[in-house]
Amino acid sequence: MGAALTRYRVIAWIVGVALILLVVIGMPLKYGFDNPVVVETVGQVHGFLYMLYLVAAFDLARRAGWPLKRMILVMLAGTVPFVSFYAERRVSAWVTARPERAPEPVAG
Repeated sequence: MGAALTRYRVIAWIVGVALILLVVIGMPLKYGFDNPVVVETVGQVHGFLYMLYLVAAFDLARRAGWPLKRMILVMLAGTVPFVSFYAERRVSAWVTARPERAPEPVAG
């Protein structure tokens, strides 16, 4: 589960930064200065990266055995600026606090 957590953490940070660039720089440029170049480029990149974020969150949720509500909330965290950073910290705490399951003995 460690690799799934690492994948999730990396993509959560990347998606969070891309969303902040989009909202803090791209939107003011587009609507304040009629220059949509940042929104057109970063928006598409963020959309693609968000799909990777969804896959990583789903994979981690499946491996960790999360309830559906938690999985959906973590997946939605990539749509609100700064929330993906908070969610990444919470998810890391949930996963690291949970003891790994010991492998079940094989009946012979």
